[in-house]
Amino acid sequence: IKNNFVDNVAIEDREIYLLIGQSNMAGRAPIEKEDEVPIEACELFNANGEWEPATNPLNRYSTVGKKASIQKLGPGYGFAKRMRELRPDVPIGVVVNARGGTKIAEWDKGTEYYNEAISRLKTALAGGGRLGGILWHQGEGDSRSTETYLDSLSTLIANLRSDLNAPDLPFVAGLLEMDDRDFGKPPRLINDVIQTLPSMVPNTAVASTEGLMTMDGTHFDSAGQRELGKRFAEALFSLGNRRN
Repeated sequence: IKNNFVDNVAIEDREIYLLIGQSNMAGRAPIEKEDEVPIEACELFNANGEWEPATNPLNRYSTVGKKASIQKLGPGYGFAKRMRELRPDVPIGVVVNARGGTKIAEWDKGTEYYNEAISRLKTALAGGGRLGGILWHQGEGDSRSTETYLDSLSTLIANLRSDLNAPDLPFVAGLLEMDDRDFGKPPRLINDVIQTLPSMVPNTAVASTEGLMTMDGTHFDSAGQRELGKRFAEALFSLGNRRN
């Protein structure tokens, strides 16, 4: 694996994060001028198994993603930027492997999406660094049938931790838009389910979407994605502080 990290930073100091889920994690918001600024000591794992400076769109190397033209701004950029602020001495590597329009069942252990996420993450880790956590944003595909979602999500977390040999691996799930009745649909009740995750599964947290705006009732706008990424980082950081 080729590494292009900043000078005087040891590869083993890199914390690597896996970002998976559906379209909001992949990113559908316009990439604005402020989203084009490189983040110091933050790299993206690319299609050649190499690290490169992390620039948007971060999901462009997803091995399960849809066409490149629809990959835009997701929460990963805001997450990395905020994590660098919270822990300025820790370099970051992100592995982004999201796929829009997926149901949680399509991320079950043994499926293509699950296997590709695990494979890419393990390859990235083999090049040096430690696993920092997993960010998950999915649920739109299951918003009409919420009864089994928490069980499915708990199982997914258990499988990821087992296959990565990381039983206490931090896991943060993002909420969906808080209320999309303005678009002629009922509120997303699945948020009520996702919010119970920390009480059911240890070392997990939830990133709130309160006050964030969407472009279409589903996909967060650019400002919303930047703020969501920040909230992902702060939720993950809080888990680390709880463990210490």
